[in-house]
Amino acid sequence: MVIPQIVSKSFLSRQNDLLFIAAVMAVLGTSSVLIGGIWDSASHALKIPDSFWTIQHVTVYTGVSIVALSASFGTILSLKNRKVIIGMVLLLAGSVMQLGGGYVDYSFHEIYGIDGLVTSSHLTIESGLLLASIGGFLTLSKFGYTKTKKLVPFAIVNVIFSATWIGFNLSLLVGAIMLCIPVYDLFSSGCSIM
Repeated sequence: MVIPQIVSKSFLSRQNDLLFIAAVMAVLGTSSVLIGGIWDSASHALKIPDSFWTIQHVTVYTGVSIVALSASFGTILSLKNRKVIIGMVLLLAGSVMQLGGGYVDYSFHEIYGIDGLVTSSHLTIESGLLLASIGGFLTLSKFGYTKTKKLVPFAIVNVIFSATWIGFNLSLLVGAIMLCIPVYDLFSSGCSIM
């Protein structure tokens, strides 16, 4: 056999395993985003000074980067594997939204220092997080329960937490003043809607 054929056959035989690893990394990356976001909220409760380059934000964007890399790699691998392409495309779209929103959030922090709880950049990041968590769940679910039974709870929790997070912030848009008063003390910037 010629070397390219050996590599091609070896790669194709491992393609399913590589897609599974990409799905696992996407779910773990999304978990990292949620943990960093919760940590960031706790820092606000403790009145820790806020800037973009806090360890909490680094945790969030490390998770986003893991999701983006695994989604990019998984999308390339799944072009011929229709089984997981929808989940991988959702992961990719979600990570692009999070990275774009992160850049806007960084710019906002650089200009104004601290930002409000409900901003266009945060809503973009949260929408991307919801897409990525759904994409991670859909991708992981294509590999069968016996292979994924330990990871499925993480994927489900990711979807529930990210949906709850964006739901909470969208509820602040509807009842801004009434709902923001109890939240004001929690976030040092208040609950401003920008």
